[in-house]
Amino acid sequence: MRLFVAIDIPENVRFAFGDLMKSLRDTSRDARWVRVAGLHVTLKFIGETPSERVADLKTALANIPTRDPIAIVFSGLGFFPNARRPHVLWAGVEAGPELASLAAAVENALRPAGIPQEDRNFSPHLTLARFKESAGVDALQVAIEKAGPLKFGCATATEFHLYQSVLKPGGAEYTRLATFSFSGSKYK
Repeated sequence: MRLFVAIDIPENVRFAFGDLMKSLRDTSRDARWVRVAGLHVTLKFIGETPSERVADLKTALANIPTRDPIAIVFSGLGFFPNARRPHVLWAGVEAGPELASLAAAVENALRPAGIPQEDRNFSPHLTLARFKESAGVDALQVAIEKAGPLKFGCATATEFHLYQSVLKPGGAEYTRLATFSFSGSKYK
């Protein structure tokens, strides 16, 4: 099973991204746009994991200490690694240090379960599109600049989730395996 840990985004933010993606889709036909329904803030990509280990991962995540809700603002767009050779079009995720603290807590909780620690710093974002080639990216950049300051809304995170990702020709499909509330309740 291909697994990851993430925070969902609210419908109003999802709709704002859907409108933007619809308006940009024709400017770069080589972009592979993600499904709006699957947008999320990844806290930890776990990767391929035997199904018999899922219960241990759920238990590890359920033991993350209680925390306060996390305020998140979604704004701006950019490219990884850069605009000249983009692999990903991303939307910005702004939050206080609590979000990075949660990501670190997820890392620490999963380490004893044998999940390797991330070697990159946590960089919260939403992936909107992926590129195999940079054809059409110039037109996409112009369309983004014309759109002006991009604000997509905000959210207050009160839970996170363990997801399974199944890669399909039309894009990844996600199945929620467990939900972990910040209030300290066991997973559901």
